Parts: sequence; structure tokens; C-alpha cells
Amino acid sequence: MVSASLAPLHLTPGPAASQKSADALFFALSTLGIDYRSGGRSPTTGFDCSGLVSHIYAEAYGKKIPPNTRAQSSLGETVSLRELEPGDLVFFNTLQRPYSHVGIYIGDERFVHAPRTGASVRIESLKARYWSARFDGARRLIE
Repeated sequence: MVSASLAPLHLTPGPAASQKSADALFFALSTLGIDYRSGGRSPTTGFDCSGLVSHIYAEAYGKKIPPNTRAQSSLGETVSLRELEPGDLVFFNTLQRPYSHVGIYIGDERFVHAPRTGASVRIESLKARYWSARFDGARRLIE
């Protein structure tokens, strides 16, 4: 479920975004509404956060990455908040440990993620107090 408080999403990738970023955006948005499932890695059975990211990278880029948030946090290159592009990974400390949650940046300071049991894949704002207070960093896996 997408929060009604979010402004309309502009789905056109910025000038720096490649076709690969557009592909990641498409696949990330195609997962909206799929149920959360701990350890989940499939649109059929559900996703956890790292399983969602792993699935999207396989579909959009043909790239296999581990379905483990901590392992994902060591891949690619670090990027700052102002450098984020669609397809970049965004990490959060949600379990009182660094890099315990991950999502995929989609533009307009928003990301797609599988939040928790009882919820489904959705879009959130990086500006939301909860997420901004827990932001751990971002990584770019694809140039």
C-alpha cells in the first residue's frame, strides 16, 4: 500500500539515469503490493527486504547479489544522498544494528522496500522522520 500522504511520483529517470536504472525502476514498481515474508525471495511467495533487492537486481540487471542485507551493504560504491539515482540501494538501522534493512531508490527522495510482517512492498519517503533517523548509507552497484 502506497501512503496517500506522498506527492505524485515522477517516473521519468533523471538525465544521469541509464536504461538500466529505468529497468530497475520498472521492476521495483512491479513488486508493489506483494506481501512481506521473512526469508522471502519470490513474487509468488513474498519478499523480505534483501530478497526483494536480490530479485529486482536479477530481473533488471541479470546480476546475482546475495539475499542478505549485510552482504549487500558491502557491494558496489558508496554514494551520498544528493547523488542517489534510481536503482541505488539505501540502507537503514531498523533492528538496532547497522545495515539491518534495505530498499531500492526510485527517485524523488523515495524508495521501494518490503517493510515487515503483516505489510506489503511499498514506497516510502527518505524524508520521513522514521527513515531519515535510521539512514545508514547508500550504495551503487551498477554504473
